[in-house]
Amino acid sequence: MPSPTGSVPALSAASATIFSIGIVFLGYWGLYDQSKWHVSDVFVFVFAMIGFGCLGLVPWMATSPVEPDNNDSRIRIARHMFLVGVLSIWLGVAISVIF
Repeated sequence: MPSPTGSVPALSAASATIFSIGIVFLGYWGLYDQSKWHVSDVFVFVFAMIGFGCLGLVPWMATSPVEPDNNDSRIRIARHMFLVGVLSIWLGVAISVIF
């Protein structure tokens, strides 16, 4: 099997980068804070977990085999998952800053 080229490594690297930025945000935000959670805290956590789930599955989706070699349906799904993951992480960041 040849090494993947083009958008597959780019999607994988970008999803790993945004994933690590999200982890740093959760550490800074105070996931381990002992105070009682507010409704906005729950929304931040839920959006972050949705984003982490999508971003974590991007490399798996982008590198999964497809029947014809020129079929790029999995890459399109991986791109959409990347977009949902990024939007979800940044929505969680925005909620934490606003509220």
